[in-house]
Amino acid sequence: MVLFFDIDGTLWNYKNEISDKTIEAIRTARKNGHKCFINTGRARSFVTNKNLLGIGFDGIVSSCGTMIEYDGKVVFNRLLPAEDAIYSVDTVRKYGFKPILEGPNYSYLELSDFKGDMYGDKLIEEMGERLRGIDEYWGLWEIQKISCATDVPAKKRNACYDELSDIYDFIIHSDKVVEMVPKGFNKGVGIQKVCDLLGEDIADTFAFGDSINDKEMLIAAGVGVGMGETYHDLTGFADYITTSLDNDGIWNAMKHFELI
Repeated sequence: MVLFFDIDGTLWNYKNEISDKTIEAIRTARKNGHKCFINTGRARSFVTNKNLLGIGFDGIVSSCGTMIEYDGKVVFNRLLPAEDAIYSVDTVRKYGFKPILEGPNYSYLELSDFKGDMYGDKLIEEMGERLRGIDEYWGLWEIQKISCATDVPAKKRNACYDELSDIYDFIIHSDKVVEMVPKGFNKGVGIQKVCDLLGEDIADTFAFGDSINDKEMLIAAGVGVGMGETYHDLTGFADYITTSLDNDGIWNAMKHFELI
Protein backbone atom coordinates (compact mmCIF):
# COMPACT_ATOMS: atom_id res chain seq x y z
CA MET A 1 0.00 0.00 0.00
CA VAL A 2 0.98 3.63 -0.51
CA LEU A 3 -0.14 5.99 2.25
CA PHE A 4 -0.51 9.77 1.89
CA PHE A 5 -0.70 12.22 4.79
CA ASP A 6 -1.75 15.84 4.95
CA ILE A 7 0.32 17.87 7.45
CA ASP A 8 -1.72 20.56 9.19
CA GLY A 9 -4.51 19.12 11.30
CA THR A 10 -3.55 15.58 10.32
CA LEU A 11 0.08 14.89 11.18
CA TRP A 12 0.40 17.77 13.63
CA ASN A 13 -1.64 20.39 15.45
CA TYR A 14 -1.45 24.18 15.18
CA LYS A 15 1.54 24.18 17.53
CA ASN A 16 3.39 21.77 15.18
CA GLU A 17 3.18 19.03 17.81
CA ILE A 18 3.26 15.43 16.55
CA SER A 19 2.07 12.66 18.85
CA ASP A 20 4.25 9.68 19.63
CA LYS A 21 1.50 7.37 18.38
CA THR A 22 1.44 9.10 14.99
CA ILE A 23 5.20 8.72 14.64
CA GLU A 24 5.04 5.09 15.71
CA ALA A 25 2.21 4.34 13.28
CA ILE A 26 4.06 5.71 10.25
CA ARG A 27 7.34 4.03 11.14
CA THR A 28 5.57 0.73 11.76
CA ALA A 29 3.70 1.00 8.46
CA ARG A 30 6.99 1.46 6.61
CA LYS A 31 8.49 -1.55 8.42
CA ASN A 32 5.46 -3.50 7.23
CA GLY A 33 6.34 -2.62 3.62
CA HIS A 34 3.96 0.28 3.02
CA LYS A 35 5.30 3.44 1.36
CA CYS A 36 4.48 6.68 3.17
CA PHE A 37 4.24 10.11 1.55
CA ILE A 38 3.50 13.56 2.86
CA ASN A 39 0.79 15.11 0.63
CA THR A 40 0.42 18.78 1.43
CA GLY A 41 -0.81 22.07 0.06
CA ARG A 42 2.28 23.67 1.59
CA ALA A 43 5.08 24.56 -0.79
CA ARG A 44 8.25 22.55 -0.33
CA SER A 45 9.97 25.68 0.97
CA PHE A 46 7.54 25.47 3.89
CA VAL A 47 8.14 21.77 4.59
CA THR A 48 11.44 21.79 6.46
CA ASN A 49 10.57 20.99 10.07
CA LYS A 50 13.15 18.51 11.34
CA ASN A 51 10.74 16.75 13.68
CA LEU A 52 8.28 16.24 10.85
CA LEU A 53 10.78 15.04 8.27
CA GLY A 54 12.56 13.01 10.92
CA ILE A 55 9.58 10.67 11.15
CA GLY A 56 10.84 9.16 7.90
CA PHE A 57 8.88 9.35 4.66
CA ASP A 58 9.46 7.75 1.28
CA GLY A 59 8.50 10.94 -0.49
CA ILE A 60 6.75 14.29 -0.45
CA VAL A 61 3.95 15.63 -2.63
CA SER A 62 3.85 19.40 -2.13
CA SER A 63 2.00 22.46 -3.42
CA CYS A 64 -1.17 20.51 -4.22
CA GLY A 65 0.46 17.99 -6.53
CA THR A 66 2.74 20.35 -8.46
CA MET A 67 5.95 18.89 -7.00
CA ILE A 68 6.85 15.30 -6.13
CA GLU A 69 9.92 13.91 -4.44
CA TYR A 70 10.71 10.23 -4.03
CA ASP A 71 13.65 8.67 -2.25
CA GLY A 72 15.22 12.11 -1.74
CA LYS A 73 15.02 13.16 -5.41
CA VAL A 74 12.70 15.56 -7.22
CA VAL A 75 10.86 13.52 -9.84
CA PHE A 76 8.26 16.11 -10.88
CA ASN A 77 8.16 19.90 -10.60
CA ARG A 78 5.68 22.14 -12.38
CA LEU A 79 6.55 25.82 -12.00
CA LEU A 80 4.11 28.61 -12.80
CA PRO A 81 5.21 30.36 -16.02
CA ALA A 82 6.76 33.76 -15.26
CA GLU A 83 4.22 35.68 -17.34
CA ASP A 84 1.34 33.99 -15.51
CA ALA A 85 2.94 34.73 -12.16
CA ILE A 86 3.43 38.44 -12.90
CA TYR A 87 -0.07 38.80 -14.33
CA SER A 88 -1.49 37.02 -11.25
CA VAL A 89 0.28 39.26 -8.73
CA ASP A 90 -0.78 42.40 -10.59
CA THR A 91 -4.36 41.13 -10.73
CA VAL A 92 -4.79 40.07 -7.11
CA ARG A 93 -3.27 43.33 -5.90
CA LYS A 94 -5.65 45.26 -8.13
CA TYR A 95 -8.53 43.71 -6.20
CA GLY A 96 -6.98 44.28 -2.78
CA PHE A 97 -5.74 40.74 -2.14
CA LYS A 98 -2.48 40.20 -0.26
CA PRO A 99 -0.51 37.44 -1.99
CA ILE A 100 1.93 34.80 -0.81
CA LEU A 101 3.88 33.24 -3.68
CA GLU A 102 4.80 29.65 -2.88
CA GLY A 103 7.79 27.88 -4.39
CA PRO A 104 10.11 24.91 -3.92
CA ASN A 105 13.03 26.85 -2.46
CA TYR A 106 11.56 30.19 -1.40
CA SER A 107 8.21 31.76 -0.77
CA TYR A 108 7.55 35.46 -1.27
CA LEU A 109 5.42 38.01 0.55
CA GLU A 110 5.52 41.60 1.71
CA LEU A 111 6.04 41.76 5.47
CA SER A 112 3.88 44.87 5.70
CA ASP A 113 0.91 42.86 4.36
CA PHE A 114 1.02 40.24 7.10
CA LYS A 115 2.67 41.72 10.16
CA GLY A 116 0.37 41.15 13.12
CA ASP A 117 -1.60 38.47 11.27
CA MET A 118 -1.53 35.14 13.16
CA TYR A 119 -0.82 32.98 10.11
CA GLY A 120 1.55 35.55 8.65
CA ASP A 121 3.56 35.74 11.86
CA LYS A 122 3.78 31.94 11.98
CA LEU A 123 4.92 31.79 8.38
CA ILE A 124 7.51 34.52 8.86
CA GLU A 125 8.91 32.88 11.99
CA GLU A 126 9.09 29.36 10.57
CA MET A 127 10.45 30.19 7.12
CA GLY A 128 13.25 32.53 8.13
CA GLU A 129 15.76 32.91 5.29
CA ARG A 130 13.54 30.94 2.90
CA LEU A 131 11.15 33.90 2.84
CA ARG A 132 11.75 36.75 0.38
CA GLY A 133 10.04 39.96 -0.64
CA ILE A 134 7.77 39.96 -3.67
CA ASP A 135 8.84 43.39 -4.89
CA GLU A 136 12.52 42.91 -4.09
CA TYR A 137 12.66 39.85 -6.35
CA TRP A 138 10.06 41.06 -8.84
CA GLY A 139 9.56 38.59 -11.69
CA LEU A 140 12.41 36.34 -10.54
CA TRP A 141 10.19 34.09 -8.46
CA GLU A 142 10.15 30.32 -8.94
CA ILE A 143 6.71 29.38 -7.68
CA GLN A 144 4.06 26.73 -8.09
CA LYS A 145 0.94 28.31 -6.57
CA ILE A 146 -0.34 31.41 -4.82
CA SER A 147 -2.27 31.90 -1.61
CA CYS A 148 -3.97 35.17 -0.74
CA ALA A 149 -5.56 37.00 2.12
CA THR A 150 -8.90 38.06 0.65
CA ASP A 151 -10.50 40.32 3.25
CA VAL A 152 -12.35 42.42 0.68
CA PRO A 153 -16.05 42.61 -0.33
CA ALA A 154 -17.46 39.51 -2.00
CA LYS A 155 -18.04 41.34 -5.28
CA LYS A 156 -14.32 42.14 -5.58
CA ARG A 157 -13.30 38.59 -4.60
CA ASN A 158 -15.53 37.06 -7.23
CA ALA A 159 -14.36 39.50 -9.90
CA CYS A 160 -10.77 38.55 -9.19
CA TYR A 161 -11.56 34.84 -9.39
CA ASP A 162 -13.33 35.37 -12.70
CA GLU A 163 -10.36 37.23 -14.14
CA LEU A 164 -7.94 34.47 -13.18
CA SER A 165 -10.21 31.49 -13.83
CA ASP A 166 -8.37 30.43 -17.00
CA ILE A 167 -5.19 29.87 -14.98
CA TYR A 168 -6.32 28.58 -11.60
CA ASP A 169 -8.70 26.44 -9.65
CA PHE A 170 -9.55 28.05 -6.33
CA ILE A 171 -9.63 26.42 -2.91
CA ILE A 172 -11.70 28.90 -0.94
CA HIS A 173 -11.06 28.31 2.75
CA SER A 174 -13.17 31.27 3.90
CA ASP A 175 -14.02 34.84 2.97
CA LYS A 176 -10.49 35.73 4.05
CA VAL A 177 -8.26 33.00 2.55
CA VAL A 178 -7.92 31.37 -0.86
CA GLU A 179 -5.40 29.01 -2.45
CA MET A 180 -4.91 29.49 -6.18
CA VAL A 181 -3.74 26.22 -7.72
CA PRO A 182 -2.84 25.87 -11.41
CA LYS A 183 -5.62 24.17 -13.34
CA GLY A 184 -5.28 20.40 -13.49
CA PHE A 185 -3.49 20.07 -10.17
CA ASN A 186 -4.63 19.06 -6.70
CA LYS A 187 -3.64 16.57 -4.02
CA GLY A 188 -5.58 13.80 -5.77
CA VAL A 189 -3.63 14.37 -8.98
CA GLY A 190 -0.50 14.11 -6.84
CA ILE A 191 -1.55 10.65 -5.69
CA GLN A 192 -2.18 9.52 -9.26
CA LYS A 193 1.21 10.84 -10.40
CA VAL A 194 2.98 9.01 -7.58
CA CYS A 195 1.19 5.80 -8.53
CA ASP A 196 2.17 6.27 -12.17
CA LEU A 197 5.80 6.87 -11.20
CA LEU A 198 5.93 3.84 -8.90
CA GLY A 199 3.82 1.54 -11.04
CA GLU A 200 1.26 1.21 -8.24
CA ASP A 201 -2.51 0.76 -8.54
CA ILE A 202 -4.31 3.78 -7.11
CA ALA A 203 -6.79 1.34 -5.56
CA ASP A 204 -3.95 0.32 -3.23
CA THR A 205 -3.64 3.74 -1.61
CA PHE A 206 -4.82 5.40 1.58
CA ALA A 207 -5.09 9.16 2.13
CA PHE A 208 -5.41 10.90 5.50
CA GLY A 209 -6.70 14.47 5.70
CA ASP A 210 -8.74 16.92 7.74
CA SER A 211 -9.93 19.81 5.58
CA ILE A 212 -11.58 20.93 2.36
CA ASN A 213 -8.27 21.10 0.48
CA ASP A 214 -7.92 17.36 1.12
CA LYS A 215 -11.17 16.59 -0.69
CA GLU A 216 -9.61 15.52 -3.99
CA MET A 217 -7.04 13.24 -2.39
CA LEU A 218 -9.60 11.59 -0.13
CA ILE A 219 -11.74 10.88 -3.19
CA ALA A 220 -8.84 9.78 -5.39
CA ALA A 221 -7.32 7.31 -2.95
CA GLY A 222 -8.48 3.74 -2.66
CA VAL A 223 -9.48 4.59 0.90
CA GLY A 224 -9.92 8.17 2.09
CA VAL A 225 -9.59 8.60 5.84
CA GLY A 226 -10.94 11.80 7.36
CA MET A 227 -9.74 13.02 10.74
CA GLY A 228 -12.45 13.30 13.37
CA GLU A 229 -13.63 16.47 15.10
CA THR A 230 -12.42 18.86 12.41
CA TYR A 231 -13.75 22.22 11.28
CA HIS A 232 -14.83 20.74 7.92
CA ASP A 233 -17.45 18.05 7.35
CA LEU A 234 -15.63 15.26 5.53
CA THR A 235 -18.41 12.69 5.51
CA GLY A 236 -19.36 13.45 1.92
CA PHE A 237 -16.05 12.32 0.45
CA ALA A 238 -14.13 10.31 3.07
CA ASP A 239 -14.64 6.55 3.20
CA TYR A 240 -13.91 6.41 6.90
CA ILE A 241 -13.80 8.94 9.73
CA THR A 242 -11.22 8.16 12.38
CA THR A 243 -10.77 9.76 15.78
CA SER A 244 -9.32 13.24 16.12
CA LEU A 245 -5.67 14.17 15.79
CA ASP A 246 -5.49 14.65 19.56
CA ASN A 247 -6.96 11.17 20.06
CA ASP A 248 -4.43 9.36 17.84
CA GLY A 249 -6.57 9.32 14.70
CA ILE A 250 -3.82 8.09 12.37
CA TRP A 251 -2.81 5.27 14.72
CA ASN A 252 -6.42 4.17 15.22
CA ALA A 253 -7.21 4.21 11.50
CA MET A 254 -4.12 2.21 10.65
CA LYS A 255 -5.03 -0.37 13.27
CA HIS A 256 -8.60 -0.48 11.94
CA PHE A 257 -7.38 -1.22 8.40
CA GLU A 258 -4.65 -3.60 9.63
CA LEU A 259 -1.85 -1.54 8.15
CA ILE A 260 0.05 -1.88 11.43
